Amino acid sequence: MLQLEKLKNADKVVGTRRLLRAIASGEIREAYLALDADLFIARQVTDACRKASVPVIEVDTMKNLGAACGIDVKAAAAGIRK
Repeated sequence: MLQLEKLKNADKVVGTRRLLRAIASGEIREAYLALDADLFIARQVTDACRKASVPVIEVDTMKNLGAACGIDVKAAAAGIRK
């Protein structure tokens, strides 16, 4: 849960599509991925992070990741900008 505290106050990107774009353009320092996210989404995020050498931090649920990002809906993925 300490990892999620960093996410609350950081300059972040929330959402899979926005995160993938930001990873591709080299803007992300670390990515967060919910363990209950759709497998297709999880694979996209982990592949993009591996190619860009971005560490992936796993979060137990999409609900917790959304809450840590300060949004009222679930989030499958998020990232902290450099």
